Amino acid sequence: MGHTVHAVPEAADRQRLDVFVCNLHPTISRAYIQKLCKEDQILVNGKPEKAGFKLRTGHSVSVPDMSDVTGAEAPEIDLPILYQDDNCIVINKPIGLITHARGGTGTMEASVASWLRHYVHGLSGERAGIVHRLDRPTSGVMIGARNPEALSQLQKQFAQRKAHKTYLAIVEGHLKQPEAMIDLPIERNPKAPARFRVGASGKPSQTAYKVLQESEHFSLLELKPATGRTHQLRVHLAYIGHPIVGDFFYGTERDRLYLHAAELEITLPGGDRKTFSAPLPPEFTNLLDND
Repeated sequence: MGHTVHAVPEAADRQRLDVFVCNLHPTISRAYIQKLCKEDQILVNGKPEKAGFKLRTGHSVSVPDMSDVTGAEAPEIDLPILYQDDNCIVINKPIGLITHARGGTGTMEASVASWLRHYVHGLSGERAGIVHRLDRPTSGVMIGARNPEALSQLQKQFAQRKAHKTYLAIVEGHLKQPEAMIDLPIERNPKAPARFRVGASGKPSQTAYKVLQESEHFSLLELKPATGRTHQLRVHLAYIGHPIVGDFFYGTERDRLYLHAAELEITLPGGDRKTFSAPLPPEFTNLLDND
C-alpha cells in the first residue's frame, strides 16, 4: 500500500490526527481512519501515533492510499425511535453518529442517513430523508422524512424558522445574567475551514439561553436557537467565555460534548403540531452531581 506525505499547515496546529486526515479525505469515515491509526498505518514524522495525537505546524503526516475505500457499504445499526408514522420518523440520535456522509460514492461509516434509507419511499441519494442535522458529538431529537412530500414540508419549516428546537448544555463557569439573548454573527474561520467564529462579515445568528442549574464549576443551560448556523451554540457560548463542556473544537476535550437536543416542536405533514422530547443523558446529571 502506497503512502502520501502531508505537511501540517499553521491552520491545523494542535488539530487531532484523525480530524486532520478526515479533512484530507472527506469521503472516508473518521471511524475508518481511527482503525488505521490503531493498525499503525498512519505515521507522524515516521512514527505511528494515536488518533487523538495533537499535531503541530510542520509535522509530517504519512497516509496510506485509500482510493478504493469510498465504495464500501455502511454497517447496519439500530437507533431508538421516538415516533413513527407514514410520513416521518423521529429518533434520539446518540453521540458519535454522523447525520450523513460527507460526499463521494459511499462510506464505511454508519450514519442517520444510512439507517433511514430502510424507511423511505420515493427518495434516493446519500441524504435521502434527512430534514436537518445534528453534529456528530451532539445527541438528541432528530426528525426524518419518509417520502418526498413530507421532506419538502418539514424542510420548509426549518428554512422558515417554524420548527422550534430546544437544547440542554453544560457549560464552563457561571453566567452573569440568568437569561439573555446572544446576538452575534457567525462566519467560517478562514484559517481553519472546519471551524466557525464570531465575525462582522458573518450571517446573523441568535441564541436565547436560560440558566437551569449551577454546580461548583458548571452551569446547565436551556438553549433556544432562533437561527440554525453550523456550530452556532458552540461558537456563541465559547465567545462569551463559557464553552460547552467537552467541546474539542472551541473549548477542552472530555468524554463527550455536553450538548443535547432535548425537544423539537414541529407541524407534521398531517397538520398536527407536536413536540418530541429525548431524555437528558445520565452523564449530564452525573457531571453536575459530582462536580
